[in-house]
Amino acid sequence: MRKEINYIKGDATAPVGENNKIIAHICNDIGRWGKGFVLALSQRWAEPEQAYKNWYKKRDDFLPGAVQFVQVEPNLWVANIIGQHTIYNDKKGNPPIRYEWVRAGLARVADFAVANNAAVHMPRIGCGLAGGTWDKIEPLIDENLSDKGVEVTVYDF
Repeated sequence: MRKEINYIKGDATAPVGENNKIIAHICNDIGRWGKGFVLALSQRWAEPEQAYKNWYKKRDDFLPGAVQFVQVEPNLWVANIIGQHTIYNDKKGNPPIRYEWVRAGLARVADFAVANNAAVHMPRIGCGLAGGTWDKIEPLIDENLSDKGVEVTVYDF
């Protein structure tokens, strides 16, 4: 029941389709929200940013690979995935992306998608400010979503 990733040109904050939908994206682990794809999310809905900032302040389950699902419309959630350590390259020049955290987060997104009969929509997560590369992210999507029968659409703006 494996599904291929659909690649389309468009805006990931306006996902296509009639079914339940999840917009997945990568967040950092320091409570910062203000550059990249999150700006587009904040232009559409205030809830994902506010929920993320509150989550960071509480710190209860704000952990690497954790996911916060924020409902923004009756059939639409935003998945805030903690997949990035800080917002800068480390002293060795390694980018903020943490592929193991992304893997764990995508597994949680898959569980939520299956439970809610939802498709997952996203930009090329982790490949902007987080500094990741698509050749490392795409297999994580295949392994954790597509191979489990979850429909995935990736948007190139």
